[in-house]
Parts: sequence; C-alpha cells; structure tokens
Amino acid sequence: MNSSYQLLLKQAQALISGESDPIANAANLASLVYNNLDNVNWVGFYFLRGDELVLGPFSGQPACTRIPIGKGVCGTAFAEQKTQLVADVHQFPGHIACDAASESEVVVPFKSKSVSGVFDIDSPVLNRFTCEEVELLEAVCELYLKTL
Repeated sequence: MNSSYQLLLKQAQALISGESDPIANAANLASLVYNNLDNVNWVGFYFLRGDELVLGPFSGQPACTRIPIGKGVCGTAFAEQKTQLVADVHQFPGHIACDAASESEVVVPFKSKSVSGVFDIDSPVLNRFTCEEVELLEAVCELYLKTL
C-alpha cells in the first residue's frame, strides 16, 4: 500500500481510537475517506435492519434510504459477504442509481455481533478504483469492526 494510503489508515485509526459508538465512528470514517480520496462523490455506510440495508452516516449527495439484501451493488456485496469492485455501474445487473453522476463503485461488507452492513464508495469516473484502494477500504472497515 502506498505511503499516502498508509497515512490515511493511520489517521483513520487515530480518529476512532477510544470511541466505541458505531454511528460516531462511521460518520468520521466516511468523512475522512470522502475528503482524502480524489474523484469520489459519495462515501458512506448502510446498516442491516431486518432484511434490508438502511442508510447510515455518509458524505456526499442525498442517497437511497433502503436497499434490499441481494439488490444493487450494496445488497449484492452484503448477500455474498464479498467486496464488490465495479468499474462501470451501468454494466452491473440491477444497479440502483441513487446518484445519476456515479459511474464506478466499491462496496465492502462488514459483519459483527452488534453491527452489520456495508461501506460504500462511489465515483463519477469510470474505472476509478484500483485494487490498492480496495485494500485500503477493506482495511478501513477492519478498523471500524475493531471498535464494535
């Protein structure tokens, strides 16, 4: 992982260190990533509530409030418990267009005893995200899970 991403990860760890509230930590992590990655238009969390994902803390334009499990990129990531790296959201079967400007997306699922959901990052640029950035975003989720 390059040095700027390592620094961002250290900032994330420092930001949530000592705080156990999942909403506070999700809000700070979403804002940190949103303000430190270029060419992103939305970063946020969705939390499992019953059989759907419900919007949590985010940075960016208003978003879809509820996403059924198995639907869209977020619902698929959660259903499969596998990170989704989507170079062109318009090619993803069943994509849910919360923001028409979004062209590419990464969704990282997370699951703990107390909180489960997805960490979602959108970009207005096709093929925006690299494997190294996926590694960074998964590491941010791992840090988040350690606070729960």
